[in-house]
Amino acid sequence: MTLALAPARPIEDPLTAELLAALKPDFLSTMSWDSSVRVLTFPAGHPLLGGPQCLVVGCEQMAFVKAHRGICVACWQQMERRGQEFEDFVANTVRSWRGIGISNCRVPHCARPWMTSTRPLCTTHGHQQENIFCLPVEEFIRHPDVRPLPGFGPCQVAACARDRHGRGPYCHAHTNRWKIVRRNGYAHDEETWRRTATGIAESGKVSLRGLPDRVVAELLYGLQQRYAEGIRQLDGDTRGIADLVRAQQLGSLSELDPSPLPKNLQRLLRGILKHCDRSQLSPETERHKDTWDGAAFGFAGNLYFSEISQPWLREAAKSWAVDDVPGRRGHKIRNTVQSQINSLAHLSASLRLNRADGGTAPRLLVREDVLHFLNRLRFLHEREEISAVRRCRIGRDVRRLLTRMRTLGLDQPGHPLHGLSSDFCLRWEDVPDDPEDTEAGHDLPPEVMRQLCDRLNSLGSGEDPVIRTVVELLMDTGRRPGEIRTLGWDCLERDSDGKPVLVYDNHKALRNGRRLPIPEATATVILDQQKRARARFPDTPVKGLKLLPSIRMNPDGTKPVSEGWISDAHRNWVDSLPDFRVPTVVLRDGERVTEMLPYDKANIFPYAYRHTYAQRHADAGVPIDVLRGLMDHRQLDTTQRYYRVGETRRREAIDRVTAMQFDRHGNRVWRQAKNLLDSEHARRAVGEVAVPYGVCSEPSNVAAGGHDCPVRFRCVGCGHFRTDVSYLPDLEAYLADLLRNRERLAAFADADSWAKSEAMPSDEEITRVRRLVRRVREDLAGLTGEDRTQIEQAVGLVRNSRHVVSLGMPKIRQPLPDLRPGRAS
Repeated sequence: MTLALAPARPIEDPLTAELLAALKPDFLSTMSWDSSVRVLTFPAGHPLLGGPQCLVVGCEQMAFVKAHRGICVACWQQMERRGQEFEDFVANTVRSWRGIGISNCRVPHCARPWMTSTRPLCTTHGHQQENIFCLPVEEFIRHPDVRPLPGFGPCQVAACARDRHGRGPYCHAHTNRWKIVRRNGYAHDEETWRRTATGIAESGKVSLRGLPDRVVAELLYGLQQRYAEGIRQLDGDTRGIADLVRAQQLGSLSELDPSPLPKNLQRLLRGILKHCDRSQLSPETERHKDTWDGAAFGFAGNLYFSEISQPWLREAAKSWAVDDVPGRRGHKIRNTVQSQINSLAHLSASLRLNRADGGTAPRLLVREDVLHFLNRLRFLHEREEISAVRRCRIGRDVRRLLTRMRTLGLDQPGHPLHGLSSDFCLRWEDVPDDPEDTEAGHDLPPEVMRQLCDRLNSLGSGEDPVIRTVVELLMDTGRRPGEIRTLGWDCLERDSDGKPVLVYDNHKALRNGRRLPIPEATATVILDQQKRARARFPDTPVKGLKLLPSIRMNPDGTKPVSEGWISDAHRNWVDSLPDFRVPTVVLRDGERVTEMLPYDKANIFPYAYRHTYAQRHADAGVPIDVLRGLMDHRQLDTTQRYYRVGETRRREAIDRVTAMQFDRHGNRVWRQAKNLLDSEHARRAVGEVAVPYGVCSEPSNVAAGGHDCPVRFRCVGCGHFRTDVSYLPDLEAYLADLLRNRERLAAFADADSWAKSEAMPSDEEITRVRRLVRRVREDLAGLTGEDRTQIEQAVGLVRNSRHVVSLGMPKIRQPLPDLRPGRAS
């Protein structure tokens, strides 16, 4: 059958014509749309546009209700009336009861509709079959004396696509409905009733007859765009919108009041109107509004300028945004730009409150107005309405935006800032410094990571383990959540030596096809997820298939899970776990003691795994340039922000390791490090200098930075020398070096005895270093398992932050901590 996809008559309304011209033949064919019939058909079994076919044999209805287990509402009601079990009903039932639907009389070429599906003959032929020929239906329709009859024409109800069943004006169903209307005395004249009455609802069919061309175009275009987004749409919701518009005789969907509608119809109406509005979007028209739809500029969400009350400042903000948005990238453009607009809104509020004219005349603004603004920010901070960080950010934003607006020429004649004094600006010293970064919520402590890894089995334990795969990849690779969620199905490759490599796109920096070496265990996680994704979408081409396909609105697997879904699922999992306890240094009776205290679960979020990945490698001694490559950063400064050691964390580590400090004889010399005051920490920092495998407290040597020692290279024989457990790898390496040199010199025959004697390491030095190593090891062995673990973590942290003095001594790299010892690497 050839469908008439285009309207049969020209459309005068430009918007209607535009919407109809934007309709795609593939979508209209899928919906069996014929512009002369105006009935949408939602195909049964379609993943987005229809429900599954009812399981009962002979039933053509769709089953939308999940609780009905695959059978339609009518069949479910029939099963309950019969009192049958579900399995028995489905296996042994053939539908024979009446259902909604109409067709032509079974007599060949008869143009009249049948009476019911159980008596598939028109009224006249039904009378003949029962009272004149007295034959079964199958024999009757083949009888030579039975003739086809002409139809009576279409039903006169505007929404109805059925034919009349007799000489009256309506089909059989609307004839009965009109009788009920008249019997109950509803205030309808017949002509109004014909225009506003609903069609006969049939499963999978929606009549758009009797609706204005504008409404038809809006419905079709909105449904098409929502279909393209992968949103499932039900025939009942579309029918509900169409019937309401028809009943109220509206000329456009925008005239329909959504407030009294059910939630599902509100969502559908908003979605359709959103797409219809966006069909008219352009940056040239949108930039003049006070609320921008980001779709006109290529990003999601809206930008709001209405909080800026001064027209000149609001227009300048719009001009700045037009210039700023094209240079931004990533999926959080809206949040970044809106934050800066909100900073200007604070300036606007200050001008409105402090000036009699509300700040509407830019030529009257002076330096005093800037001071009022700065004082207001301080006032809001003191009242805890804005944080210290937000106060600094607002000041920086306003300073930068005013400067940028001037460089854009907005202070020239004919532009919004014309006449604005050069004194109306924020100077560098006007913006307070940022508060100290406490590092809260950055990397997660190893104890927390181990507990999370131990409890991964409780994550994604249902039929769809996607969220567990996401979390494992976040932990193992340190990629951003947006980079993990958008991984393609073919993201796993092998390099030339067969090692696994993750191929991902760095959306934030617009660098695609990045390659990250990963362990085999992580590759196994990806391989398992590939099998699940392919089994779910066997027909989707590999190039379009996502490794982590969304479980909603995703019929072909090309749509990835959303960051919101990842965040919510991860938060639910973390909140369901028992409290995390980590060793924390606290003051008890004036002494610093380590206690196992609860860790704030708010700090455990998906992006924290990226900071943890960086800190884990930094603690292992990975060079910063290598770590920069692993993190895919351009600047070293960016990488340093991910793993720098905070003062609190460093002090806790120093307190632990210096509690096990020894002199050159192996005697403990600082057992009470936990009692140090801040002044003592500072005194030690300026009164010591790092030397190989320890520190030196000799004032003259400290002043010379370690280069004025008369016994250089012989620190273990000096009374100013101190060492601690964090230098144990260096002591062991030095001992091995001494022993190796002694063997080499002993075997060297081409040297005089005095030269060999001078170069030979002394037995006293070897004995002293060996005693130090043994003493440190014995003290470590005497610790409990928990204390030893804490010391080892502190050693890694101190060694990573130490400025090592290189006097020919080897540098020992720390191993990566094993967070999941039960998993193969």
